This record gives sequence, C-alpha cells and structure tokens, in this order.
Amino acid sequence: MIPHSLVRKLEGIGPVTRDEPLARRTSWRIGGPADLYLIARDRAQLVAALAAAWECETPVFLLGAGSNLLVGDGGIRGLVIENWAQDVTVLDEAPGRRLLVRVESGMPIARAAYRFSRAGWQGLEWAVGIPGTLGGAVVSNAGAHGGTTSEVVRAVRVMTHDEGEVELAAGELGFGYRTSNFLRLWRREGAGPVILSVDLELTAADPQALQGLVAQHTAYRRATQPSQPSGGSVFVNPPGHKAGWLIEHSGLKGHRIGDAQISEKHANFIVNRGRARAAEVQELICLARERVRATFGVALHTEIELVGEGAQGRQP
Repeated sequence: MIPHSLVRKLEGIGPVTRDEPLARRTSWRIGGPADLYLIARDRAQLVAALAAAWECETPVFLLGAGSNLLVGDGGIRGLVIENWAQDVTVLDEAPGRRLLVRVESGMPIARAAYRFSRAGWQGLEWAVGIPGTLGGAVVSNAGAHGGTTSEVVRAVRVMTHDEGEVELAAGELGFGYRTSNFLRLWRREGAGPVILSVDLELTAADPQALQGLVAQHTAYRRATQPSQPSGGSVFVNPPGHKAGWLIEHSGLKGHRIGDAQISEKHANFIVNRGRARAAEVQELICLARERVRATFGVALHTEIELVGEGAQGRQP
C-alpha cells in the first residue's frame, strides 16, 4: 500500500505516474510496472524524492539508464526514481595538466566520455560504449578497453537514510573487478547510500588523439556487440576465461527461448527479439550457467542485476 502522504509529497516535487511499465525504461525493453514512478530532473528533486520515500517508509529504487538490469515481470513495488541529475562543476583545473570535476550521478557515462575527450581530458575515453550512468558505473566499477571507473574517481557524495549527505573518499568505496561496497551492500540488504555526484580527476591529452581512440572504441562496439535490445554483458568474465567464449563453445550461441535469445553476434549478451519476458531471460541465464559448468567446470556469475517481482535476485 502506497501512503497517500507520499503521493502528495512527490506531486510537490514533480509529475508522478502509477503503474509505469518499466519495459519502457530499461535497455532490455523488459520489466513489469512500478507502483510509483518519478523522474528527478536535477539533484534537488532527487534528494527531495529520496527523503520523502524514506520518511514515509516506502521502498525506493533508483534507476539510471536502465542498463545492466533485468526487472522482473511483476515489476517493482514502492517508488522508482529515474535519475536525470547531470550538472557538472569544475573543482580545480591546472591547464594542460589535470582537471578535478564534480559530475552528478545521472550523467550518462558515455556522454561524459565524449564531452571530456573532445575538451582534451583523458580518463573516460574507454567509456564511450557504456550505456549506463556515471553513478551506475561507480556502483559496478564499470570498465572497458583496459580502463575502469575506479581509476578516475577521487570521491563521491552520497545520501544516506540516517546521516543525510556524506562525502566518501575513493579509498572507502571498496572497488574491485566489476564491484564496489555499494554493490555488495545492495546485494546483501537490498538498499544502501544513493550516489548524488562523483568527483573525477582527469589528465590532459591531445584532443585529436583522444578522438581517435573514441572512434576506435565506437567501431569495435558496433562490430562485436548486438544491436537488438539487451542489458549488456550478462556474466562477469571468470578468471582466465571469457564468458562469451565459454557460452559459445558450450553450443548455446543463438539459442532462443521465446523472444529471448543468446546473441548470435556475442554469446555473453541475451537479446530481446520482440516481446521477451524476464522469465525467459532468466531461463537462458540458468541454462548458460549449467551448460558452462558441465562443459568446462567453470562457474559463471551474473554481471547484471535482477530486481523486482519475478526476478530471482543476483546469484553470487
């Protein structure tokens, strides 16, 4: 039951919709409805909406770009906030050497990568093909082409249920391969601090050289990854292996259940061929895990997060 007091508070922040189909809001184009849905168009709206939900003791889920995420067919109970906060503030600049900049967490990381690369600042050019937001990239320590989010993060501002806004240094974030303390806490408790902004330190480089790298990374992504709706890489690469190679050589490349299919281009992607359901994607995830273990004796662990009703949750 959604408290009427919460609806009134949220309506004072921005437009609120009921039973919003999350398939419209995820890169997989899959997912049932959110009880309540609000777009936070800036940091102030994000903070106000979080505070309202916590005050009314209502579950809240923060949605970024909707990638790396499988929402169950039953949807998400409580409030879903889509984060559009994207302001950029220069904290310190040494021309020709370094830039310290604060970027709000709803900024798509690919947009940040293009913006800073064009301006001659190096550190995010590897992220031009990453579909998520900067906040999501911090949570999962996203990476590609040899670069990772943790290499450029110096601090984050978060909002917590009990302490309000808090600043955390990079050393407190517990970064690891495709993980952080944020992700560990969320998997364990289903909640945790919400990232409001990220302080990045970038170094000066030749803009033309950076644009060349951006073009290379963009071309590689188009050549190797499927164009159909997906959630991104499904599994973390096991030590010494590539998840896509293991799935392909287990005989599952192109395997289909309903409208969900293990991609014919890259076997670590499951694509939506039309009207795929989360349950069908989960069947393929389980099948790939079982087949790879039987064929190679290797355990696959999901990189995507499974949330909402009808999703089984991320397996370790």
